[in-house]
Amino acid sequence: MIHRLRSIAAHGVAILTAVSLALLPTSATAARSEKAHLPIVRDAEIEGLVADYARPLLKAAGLSRSGIDIVLVNSPDFNAFVLGRRIFVNTGAITATDTPNQLIGILAHEIGHLAGNHQQRLRDQIERAQTIAIVAGLLGAGIAAAGAASGTRGAAQAGTGLIAGGAAAAHRGLLSYQRGEEATADRAAITYLDRSGQSGKGLVQTFDILARNNLFASSRAGSYLSSHPMPQDRRAAIEEAAKRSPYYGRTDPAELVERHNLARAKIAAYNGGMSDVRRLFARDPRSIGALYGDAIATFLAGSTASALRKIDALIASRPKNPWFEEMRGEILLEAGRGSEAAAAFGRAAKLDGSNSGLLKAEIGQALVTTGDPSQMERAIDLIRAGLRVDPSNSVAYRFLAMAYGRTGDIGRAELASAEGYWQAGAFRQAKIFAARAQQKLKPGSPPWRQAQDIITTKIR
Repeated sequence: MIHRLRSIAAHGVAILTAVSLALLPTSATAARSEKAHLPIVRDAEIEGLVADYARPLLKAAGLSRSGIDIVLVNSPDFNAFVLGRRIFVNTGAITATDTPNQLIGILAHEIGHLAGNHQQRLRDQIERAQTIAIVAGLLGAGIAAAGAASGTRGAAQAGTGLIAGGAAAAHRGLLSYQRGEEATADRAAITYLDRSGQSGKGLVQTFDILARNNLFASSRAGSYLSSHPMPQDRRAAIEEAAKRSPYYGRTDPAELVERHNLARAKIAAYNGGMSDVRRLFARDPRSIGALYGDAIATFLAGSTASALRKIDALIASRPKNPWFEEMRGEILLEAGRGSEAAAAFGRAAKLDGSNSGLLKAEIGQALVTTGDPSQMERAIDLIRAGLRVDPSNSVAYRFLAMAYGRTGDIGRAELASAEGYWQAGAFRQAKIFAARAQQKLKPGSPPWRQAQDIITTKIR
């Protein structure tokens, strides 16, 4: 389930020199402090879908073995960017794209940035721009000081102009460099789409979405100062290249379109409720996406019995869909029916082809909520199995701590809490709980050493 669009705790992810599709000037992005947080969303269904979109593109770019992660950000903005070995995709980019191919085009562009090592080059360019500005500032200050000492007003004004002019020149140079990198990523995206047998039409259409959202000024001056080329300029260049591909007219498979719309429905339901679902599917209110969104919105509105009827109807229509079973488990869990929820999550895990660690852990988490002491060892094993696949699932650690606590193993409960805080980016709390855990664990044992690792690891 989405962990959780309504209650997700933001992880500590600093955005320093992120490269975006076409939305935020890097000057604004880079200016964010290291305390900036992103509202990260964990959802097995949506993560699996986006990973499936990215897989052939990463292979085409020669990055399939590079350990690149897809991270979902709970933001309505139409945006995607890369940072380190991660591709961040806003939920708004998913809901705004009408077809899988459009979102695939966005991912292809971001993978172009990764393959081109644009982040490191951008850091180098930023350092160069800063050096230019600093040198110009020092020279300007020297001239201004000399002018002031000699009483020469013109020299002082010239010094001030040199300071301002140097900073402006550095800024223009940086923006010009970024526009070039965006164009390079566009060309790479078309190449990867072509190599993977996919159409570039979706990428072309994303610029129409940008234009509709008025994300850029229409003036040529705005284009010059923008960190990215204007959408119409990029669109023309990309469309010409995309139409040369034999795959330009290829459309998305119906099954993939359905998965895409189910993901959009889930995001709309969690973020805006029934009204957003109806608005998103106004042209096809009886589609399976609309019905899925309706079931989720009904659940979130507190109508458990009605939500169960609706999700059961969807399960009957798509008995092999794991995510309908997962939603059933979520509804039952919220209703306090932990054993039934665990059974539903178990069915979802068996149907899931992505081997999601989130789903595996959810089975154990549901068993923890039953409070049945006889189920705690099994719950611990299931949550641990999920964490082996997905160790960044900070929510699972909280349930793991609860399970250990109910078995009387307080040391491991404290350690699980420490691990959860660590994964959530709350390093100070993690160290506090690790120290508490060590007091209750056998010195030198594997859990004791895990706690020691948390205590001694230095955080930059």
